[in-house]
Amino acid sequence: METNHNIRIVVDSTSDLPNHWIEKYNMVVVPLYVILGDQTYKDNLEITPVELYRRSEEEGVIPKTAAPSPSDFYRIFEAEILAGRNILYISMSSKVSSTNQNAYIAAEEFPSGRIQIVDSMHLSASYAMLVIRAARAIEMGQSIEEVSADIEQVRDKVKIEVLIDRLDYLHKGGRVSSMQQLIGNMLKVRPILNIINGEVRSVQKYRGKMEKALESIIQKISDQKNHICPNLLIIAQTVAEQMTDRVRTRLLEHAYFKEVVVIEGGCVIGSHTGPNTIAVSYLNL
Repeated sequence: METNHNIRIVVDSTSDLPNHWIEKYNMVVVPLYVILGDQTYKDNLEITPVELYRRSEEEGVIPKTAAPSPSDFYRIFEAEILAGRNILYISMSSKVSSTNQNAYIAAEEFPSGRIQIVDSMHLSASYAMLVIRAARAIEMGQSIEEVSADIEQVRDKVKIEVLIDRLDYLHKGGRVSSMQQLIGNMLKVRPILNIINGEVRSVQKYRGKMEKALESIIQKISDQKNHICPNLLIIAQTVAEQMTDRVRTRLLEHAYFKEVVVIEGGCVIGSHTGPNTIAVSYLNL
């Protein structure tokens, strides 16, 4: 089977896809927005994660985020439709943003059947997991309808373990109270987040060094590896390259996982998780 060049995959920037995947599968990325003070930036295009953290620390600015508008989606959809292509837009979780809803508003302006929208119910590494699965399926000749149905079927089997190093960014985003932040930082408590039914939830807390908490995640995945698809693991990190390299090396030691890819968490994700966050995503069989 050959790639269907009349299908364009569109994603949003919270998928945190690296450029080589975007180029290889000829995808289009719709950026979300990062707001610092009175300035607004397109995620990963007009500001980098390193710059985001530097300004947040130096200026005491609380980063905020905003969804693409319906007109943002309209411009991208229009260009593809005019070029004769059909669109598969795989969105970030509709439970945490109006991004998915705004894409639907834009899609209503085009002929029926030209734009298919499917909700990944995920973010960052786990979102990227589904996008790459879809891109590779289209490359093998599957239709938009087949790929959409597959995403909806497997998205609940995609898991993500997100280890947060610092609580202050979660606090700034309103997810952790001031007292919880104070106590957590004093005790070096680090939460592990999962995405469950499209929502981000704290499922466990570790006290002590990041390395110790990461070891527990590695052990959990290693213990369950016979129930995990071996084809691909994705690790997302926010300026935590050295620790991430160690996690990747440990996971590859098993010679069970065929591909372990590291991606960088973008500015929108980083606005909520902060630096030194590491997330591992996998697909349960």
